Amino acid sequence: MEDLNDKEPGDTETLLCRLGRAPAEHAGMVNVPIYRGSTIVSETLEDWDIRNKDTPSYGRFGSPLSRALEAAVCKLEGGFRSILFPSGQSACTHSLLACLKAGDAILISDGVYAPVRAFADSVLARLQIEAQYFCPTRPSELAAKISANTRAIYLESPSSTTFEVQDVPALVAIAHQSGALVIMDNTWATPLYFRPFEHGVDISIQAATKYIVGHSDAFLGVATANEPAWPALKSTAHHFGEIGGPDDIYLALRGLRSLALRMKRHWENGLILAQSLQTHPAVDRVLHPALPDDPGHIIWKRDFLGASGLFGIVLKPMSREQLSVLFSSLRLFGIGLSWGGYESLALLVEPPKRTEASHAFAGPLIRVHAGLESPNELIADMHNALNAACNAATDGIVRQEMSELVSQCQVVS
Repeated sequence: MEDLNDKEPGDTETLLCRLGRAPAEHAGMVNVPIYRGSTIVSETLEDWDIRNKDTPSYGRFGSPLSRALEAAVCKLEGGFRSILFPSGQSACTHSLLACLKAGDAILISDGVYAPVRAFADSVLARLQIEAQYFCPTRPSELAAKISANTRAIYLESPSSTTFEVQDVPALVAIAHQSGALVIMDNTWATPLYFRPFEHGVDISIQAATKYIVGHSDAFLGVATANEPAWPALKSTAHHFGEIGGPDDIYLALRGLRSLALRMKRHWENGLILAQSLQTHPAVDRVLHPALPDDPGHIIWKRDFLGASGLFGIVLKPMSREQLSVLFSSLRLFGIGLSWGGYESLALLVEPPKRTEASHAFAGPLIRVHAGLESPNELIADMHNALNAACNAATDGIVRQEMSELVSQCQVVS
């Protein structure tokens, strides 16, 4: 039986169905089986010597299953090699540690994922690594802040929670001119909708927990490096003993098969829902780079091949009681952390910590993830919940004004 990895069809959907599969090596099994094990034995000394050079000699260094997923993600990202971690956060932190040592400095996009910011401000500080932040939409600010000991730049585009799109090629050019490596969290777009290595990134991170797994039932992270950055990434992962669990890896490889179909629906549902929310009187602003009037739309259209289902909405001023009514009225949107699964989510988020780019939002900020449900039902559900919140206003004048506006707002059923 042929090794399906030898074939490289150009169509992404076909590629996703074939990557990481080698039935001839697994008794004809369509899917790579789950490998659970620590000790890997050899029958001869010669076989042991070969194993130590070319294949895993211990379960912590991988298995046919983990190698299959790593190879598939690497192919999709366009990098040199990939390595798995037990969570997305683990992939983020160990990518940082791979590039930095005591006395180094790193510049981080001000819109970065909050746990990464907390890691930089606490753990990196204790390791005597200086972390500074720069405005994600002003490349000139990055250039001004680079110093002689800046060893890495950390990007996340779009920004976490506020969804600013960064000019990755421009930021990469500035970083590389000073000899700094560029690390990027590419979870929002996935390898399907942003090709990090084509834009010069050195290490790309996927929180596979989200869209790659796709079903909210496993934790996993993946970091992919270009050839110069690979040795440091690999050795750091091994020094810390990081490896994903076999069941989670299996679920991620299974999720990869339907990634293209799911991402297309997430993109469509998210954009349709975002457009509809722009018309609701309780919404002050929608934060979604695929919207034509979004500040980052031009760069998104230039560099990205699609969008995910994650975006933000800024409400007009609303009381805590109204917010409680809003969330209690939602039928299809769960309140929960993470995103990227088939289910829709809505989460009230605190104003993000920013030191370089202030955000003056009119009212509460809600992060929305559009799942795979019917888009018309998602729209109706969110609009009905917003209507209920408006009608729950305690101030009589405000309630009357909002009710009049709501009555004028046509909801798509």
